[in-house]
Amino acid sequence: MSTFDKIPLVTTIKERCRVCYTCVRECPAKAIRVADGQADVLPARCIGCGNCVQVCGMKAKRAYDSTEEVRALLESDEAVVAIVAPSFPAAFPHIPQERLVGLLRAMGFSRVCDVSFGADLVARQYRLLLEENPDKNHIATTCPAIVLYVEHFFPDLVETLAPLASPMVAMSRVVREYYGASVKVVFIGPCIAKKEEARNSDTGPEIDAVLTFEEMLVLASEMGLFVGRIKAANFDPPHGGLGGLFPLSRGLIQSANLQEDLTSDDIITTDGRHGFVEAVKEFQEGQCRPRLLEILACEGCIMGPGISNDEPLFRRRHRISRHVREQMAAIDEEGWAADLERFSRLDMSQSFCADDQRIFDPTQNELATILKQLGKFSPEDELNCGACGYGTCREHAVAIYKDLAEHEMCLPFVIDQLQEAVKNLARSKEELAQTQETLMHAEKLASMGHLAAGIAHELNNPLGVILMYAHMLLDEHSLEDPDVKEDLEMVITQADRCKNIVAGLLHFARQHKASFSFVDVHRYFEELLKVMIIPENIEVKILHEGPHAAIYMDRDQITQLMINLLTNACHAMPDGGILTLGAQCSDTENRFFVKDTGCGIPEENIKRIFEPFFTTKEVGQGTGMGLAVSYGIAKMHRGDLRVSRNADEKTGEPGTTFTVILPSNPAGPTQADTREKPVQDALSLQTGP
Repeated sequence: MSTFDKIPLVTTIKERCRVCYTCVRECPAKAIRVADGQADVLPARCIGCGNCVQVCGMKAKRAYDSTEEVRALLESDEAVVAIVAPSFPAAFPHIPQERLVGLLRAMGFSRVCDVSFGADLVARQYRLLLEENPDKNHIATTCPAIVLYVEHFFPDLVETLAPLASPMVAMSRVVREYYGASVKVVFIGPCIAKKEEARNSDTGPEIDAVLTFEEMLVLASEMGLFVGRIKAANFDPPHGGLGGLFPLSRGLIQSANLQEDLTSDDIITTDGRHGFVEAVKEFQEGQCRPRLLEILACEGCIMGPGISNDEPLFRRRHRISRHVREQMAAIDEEGWAADLERFSRLDMSQSFCADDQRIFDPTQNELATILKQLGKFSPEDELNCGACGYGTCREHAVAIYKDLAEHEMCLPFVIDQLQEAVKNLARSKEELAQTQETLMHAEKLASMGHLAAGIAHELNNPLGVILMYAHMLLDEHSLEDPDVKEDLEMVITQADRCKNIVAGLLHFARQHKASFSFVDVHRYFEELLKVMIIPENIEVKILHEGPHAAIYMDRDQITQLMINLLTNACHAMPDGGILTLGAQCSDTENRFFVKDTGCGIPEENIKRIFEPFFTTKEVGQGTGMGLAVSYGIAKMHRGDLRVSRNADEKTGEPGTTFTVILPSNPAGPTQADTREKPVQDALSLQTGP
């Protein structure tokens, strides 16, 4: 058998492909590889069944076009004979046989013959094969797609393929015997796989070209030929008989005068994508071992991909049956028998060879790994929805291992990914908004910090002079004039207040050094509350969530921050309430929160509370620097300070919650280089909230 480079029987029009995986689902050979979101047909694995062409609603699958080859043959000086598949009555329901033959003659074919005669010869050979080999098992070779399927994926069964030519090849040999060996032969039929079969035989190509019925109509139209203007003609001899039933399932059996006995399983017939796959598989496993397994890739050749009309199956069957009845009623039985005897001397044998395209399955461990990547951790996770084009999740995983499929073909997998992406996007959006707000706030604080530092340094010196002379005057005149003493004390008090404000400005501008140490959270809260004066009408609760932890921080500065928050919380509850001091510790971050049940913060003030000098207190009761300084301390620790309003007063507990976020290990000295300082030492750093 001569071997030729396999032609691409089906290709993908990428611009039309929407990757719906319908072609993957319908391909019995799994010859479609999805990569980078594109479904491509692998020529080496394709068996030409044409299922993908028929089911693609976007017309993205295109069969190999032979019209130019045939056009070149017809334009040559050589005689070209058309041999027409016996399925033509189903392909052309509105074109009478005589008009069809006349159309082919008008296209330039010198002779037009009916392949049903070749089918008669082949049917006779099958009957003889079974009679002479009663103990052997055979798979019928009338369907080229089945032959390719066995050669590619069941190479061990190649020896069981019936060594007989198909009706197409048999008729080609008859035509060359009848009309001369030099004639060119073009087969016209419903099958794409015939294009590959025509190029492979024992002696080389026996068919010069193959046209599908659809291609024939296109070529005739391009030539400007129309059936209504064509002169009628009849098929050239030799004429066929019951071979006209070959396009139907079990047609071979009746044509060969064989009986499908359901009690003996000597002969089994089946058709269609699911039927032939299961039949071949069970034949190999020994569960189905008839003497003859007659299978067709389509539901009969009348449903082949090269037929363009939309008539249903049984209407097509009816047209074939009626045509054969009419043909048998008008047949010259003596002439038919004589032709059958004459050409039965021709060699009708055919040999086949394996072309192994199998890709071996993964191991159980490899399969389990792929399933886990798809989110299938147990059998309950395997939905087997078929959305990927494969019957089960395991089949999809096997295809991924064989590089025929992608993970993204799994709809539940993609949905999970999309949901995760949406969550991440929402999280990123929230973080971006927070980052933008933080950057804007940081920009404000940076500008204010530079200004504050400059003002603080400029004011420190005159304030020091004012305080010094005020104290000197107080010492000299405190006993002489009570009014003067009172005035001087007022000057000193207000100068001290100015000094505190300047100190707050310096802290805000971070004109100080950090001293990090590991601080035990439980002990820290106890000591912190000891130095706080909490009104009696306020109940204090302490909450610790997470493991017992030691936090790496500048104890003095965090104490200043926490005292500011606790003081503000107490001020927010003049009539009493509940003050909650809590900690949430984890491996990644630590959180302190101060929650009160006070009057809360108005919505319009939430975004301004960390601005320097912003305060809602009365004049003289606050500088507006406490929260600004606290915010700066949190940022210096590479953390954050956040505020949130509690539930609406009408529907839940009112009040405010401040949360201090500290990383588990901010940049700073090691534990060996640090030491804890008493909480009391930090009180000297406190500024008014």
